[in-house]
Amino acid sequence: MLALRLMRGARPAVQLRRLLVALASAGTGFLLLCALGHAIGHPEDPSGALLRLAWCLTPLAATVHFALAVARTDPGTRPRPGLAAIGLGPARLMAVSAITTALSCTLGSLLALLFFLHLRGDQTGMPFDGAAADFLAADVPLPLPAALTLLGLVPAIASATVGCVLRPRDDRPASAKNQARSYGRFGAYGRTAARETFGSYGRFRAHRPAGGRAAGAAPDPVRGRTPQARAGESTLTAPPAADNQNEDLGREALPTPREAPKGLPWGIAVLAAGLAVEAYANRQGPATAAPLPGGLAGTPSVLVGWLLTAVGLAVAGPGLTHLCGRLLQSTHPGALRLLAGRVLMSEAARIGRPLGIVCAVTSGIWAMATLYDPTGPEVGPLTTLGLLLVTSCTIATLLTAAVEAKHARSDTTAALLRLGAPATMLRSAAALRAGALLALFGPLTLVVAELAALPLTS
Repeated sequence: MLALRLMRGARPAVQLRRLLVALASAGTGFLLLCALGHAIGHPEDPSGALLRLAWCLTPLAATVHFALAVARTDPGTRPRPGLAAIGLGPARLMAVSAITTALSCTLGSLLALLFFLHLRGDQTGMPFDGAAADFLAADVPLPLPAALTLLGLVPAIASATVGCVLRPRDDRPASAKNQARSYGRFGAYGRTAARETFGSYGRFRAHRPAGGRAAGAAPDPVRGRTPQARAGESTLTAPPAADNQNEDLGREALPTPREAPKGLPWGIAVLAAGLAVEAYANRQGPATAAPLPGGLAGTPSVLVGWLLTAVGLAVAGPGLTHLCGRLLQSTHPGALRLLAGRVLMSEAARIGRPLGIVCAVTSGIWAMATLYDPTGPEVGPLTTLGLLLVTSCTIATLLTAAVEAKHARSDTTAALLRLGAPATMLRSAAALRAGALLALFGPLTLVVAELAALPLTS
């Protein structure tokens, strides 16, 4: 009930993202039902049915990844100070987020079932003059338990992934955790840096902290502040000079650069292994062909190489994004390049992996477009639906991660605006970040696409 109330009270942008998750779940569920229809319509071809079901794993992974990105940006399930007082701690909010994701995906699965039954003609007759009867098995009764099992895959996997990723964690270092679990003298929580003698506890009223009032001094009854605090108001520093303000805008309120992601060497290694497997498949000669979407055919080594290439790009994405931000700050940067580079370095872990996945999907589509023969078999509607679903989910995931990054740096943006930074400077920094990422990932995508298509063109 709480999840339904949070879903109903969300903003229109959040509702739109949830609706997109439901549509992606509907598309994936429809592809799974079509694989089931082919299986019950062609019982003599179990390998073909299993292959169709295996090709549905890619849209399923893209849908789950998009649902996770939407759950991370949901403002209704973020920890807030007042929610813990009514029993809504981080664990309860994680459960609410998982339930919300499950509800959105379940709605999409129900839409897929209704559309599938409509195309089969179980309700109003076969539409489109029976053109879809081949993969819908309209003349065979639909096994309802199998259909419900396939439709429950997307909500179950998506909600489990959201619950696993968004579970409460203690991000403090090990030394801080050990200090928090230790207790000082007299039941004090934690240990202080300097150990005090027993006599200091008896003299605490005579203790006067530096720059503050005595322990027994009362605050000013008129102004509500201590006399020392009122006396220190006149020591406020003046704002910086106007001529030096624009030069220091990008240095005073910049996000702290995080440590470089450690997945770049592993991603490059996996990417190189995938390209090596594809090159080996090119020299392997004739082998047993495995059908690919769109009427293409390739060896199992080619499929393994493509999979390793996609995984390598996804793993190396955060490291490449961090490297792009570091390159922007090289050779005596100004305020604009320094701001753009620092933001890329701080957001590398958030937007790097979706960007690497978009790069992998784009390279795969480019390779398929290069290999497609107009005189060969036409691309079927299910292949087109799968390509559109994977492409749309990956792009939507990247845009959602960009929105999450924008909300995460809202404090930095507000600090820059308070310092007097013009809005054109922030827009220029955003354009510079986008151009730098495009200059790095664009040629990389083309090179990987050409190398991925090379085994099938030779």
